[in-house]
Amino acid sequence: MRDWLERFVDDGTIGESQLEESRSMAANLGIPCEDALIRLGYISSGDLMRAQAEEFGYDYIELEGRQIPNSVIELVTESMARENVVIPIESDGESVVIAMHNPNNIEIIDKLRFVLNREIRPVMAPLESIQAAINRHYGQSETESVDSMISEFTETQIDFTDVEAASAMQGDEDDSAPIIRLANLIISEAVKERASDIHVEPFEDRVRIRYRIDGALIERDSPPKRLLGALVSRFKIMAKMDISEKRRPQDGRIKTRSGNKEFDLRVSILPTNHGQAVVMRILDRDNIKVGIRNLGFGEDNYRTFQNIIRRPNGIFLVTGPTGSGKTTTLYSALGELNRPDRKIITAEDPVEYYLPGINQVEVRHNIGLDFAKIIKAMLRQAPNAILVGEIRDTETGEMAIQASLTGHLVFSTLHTNDAPGAITRLIDMGVQPFLVACSLMAVLAQRLVRVVCPKCKEPYTPSPEEVDIFNITPDEVSEGQWVRGKGCNNCKHTGYKGRRAVFELMTMNSTLREMAFNSEPAQNIRRQARLLGMRTLVEDAKDKAYQGLTTLAEVYKLSKGGH
Repeated sequence: MRDWLERFVDDGTIGESQLEESRSMAANLGIPCEDALIRLGYISSGDLMRAQAEEFGYDYIELEGRQIPNSVIELVTESMARENVVIPIESDGESVVIAMHNPNNIEIIDKLRFVLNREIRPVMAPLESIQAAINRHYGQSETESVDSMISEFTETQIDFTDVEAASAMQGDEDDSAPIIRLANLIISEAVKERASDIHVEPFEDRVRIRYRIDGALIERDSPPKRLLGALVSRFKIMAKMDISEKRRPQDGRIKTRSGNKEFDLRVSILPTNHGQAVVMRILDRDNIKVGIRNLGFGEDNYRTFQNIIRRPNGIFLVTGPTGSGKTTTLYSALGELNRPDRKIITAEDPVEYYLPGINQVEVRHNIGLDFAKIIKAMLRQAPNAILVGEIRDTETGEMAIQASLTGHLVFSTLHTNDAPGAITRLIDMGVQPFLVACSLMAVLAQRLVRVVCPKCKEPYTPSPEEVDIFNITPDEVSEGQWVRGKGCNNCKHTGYKGRRAVFELMTMNSTLREMAFNSEPAQNIRRQARLLGMRTLVEDAKDKAYQGLTTLAEVYKLSKGGH
């Protein structure tokens, strides 16, 4: 079959030898022959794209200087546009014109058709033009971005064979080195975007970089696979890890500064089939300086919480999945209690935030220093309050309970879906029911819901379906401050910016203690707690939607088990 690129030889744009040279380069580098022609400078990307569009029967458009209406841009989220390198151009309600650099990619067209529920009409534009249009219309700042730098790496012919060794040798001496700039840029951009995690994931033919922003993963441009070794080595150097160890998981910590603030990054390296995966948890100390009043408690729950943490002894548990804000809540409670007349000790795995005035101990499994041993040792230090990072086994649970029975206030966490489930979880773990019944003061379950963007929020009336699902009364429909976000540059066209906690606070009383003593099922305990006035997570989230803080869509997601 005749190669369509031979048309350039036929019309005299390039010679036969130049086409052969491009084919040879493409085979050596594992890139398409079209890219090789552009790299060698034999043809411009615009001319190539015009010819390609003509060959395959697509329209070609110029994106430079073209202003696309916001109503069209909002049809496709920024993450989808960047992930697939596409941008919507116009829409007539029935169909959407989408600019692509490869309209033969049926998978992307099918995905867009499914998400937008409209017919897709692809047109062609050069890759760099689409990326520039995405940056222009989705609010990318004019400073150097991770996407633009990755594009440089993708287009350059730099040989990165020895870059890993070079990166290891140069340490922090030359901040202008490309791989160091890229690593620093990934971290600083994640901080600027308010990300909680950075994920660097290797696959067979690419490296995926994602940021978790407000609980959702957003993908950036993919660096070439050849950069993986150098990038991982750079992060290892920053975290003071062993760069020669590639077969075992490693953990480390990076201290960095972005703007005028200092950040700690907790780094985890995991060997996978296609290389080492890196996850960096961004720890912003300002996040834990949230006062109890600002956590998001309703008035009743706030007063109850204040009373609980001021009791002299007993156990207070916070439950929820990873990333639901348990640490922030517990540190806020400790901050409230952190006075010169009180001694507070924590046992954590690992210590995430360093708190002045509090004695923090890190679990070290390699020397046998686990939660139970730390609790036993810390009781000899005569503390007033103790924080146990997590109750994972019978021994830790029983030690924490013994500490509470000997006159200490104990805070800890459990992984359960709701507050009543904590009682049955402890008993299932092997802790004696009578110990649970007499030591537990209260259980707080929590989740995080996204907050509506203040810049683009608009009032609306809940639909009949929403009214039916959430049992919203006519009075609530008319009196509530129901809002939703239209999507704007401030919130990256998601309609949300930031998150707020929702709570389910169960305070123990004689009835619930008796039920715990008798090892009754969680649903019975839950029913009784509701009768005693406990508000559920979904009810608290619905209240926040009523107040105009979040949306009913977030409440629905929570009711279906999302977080």
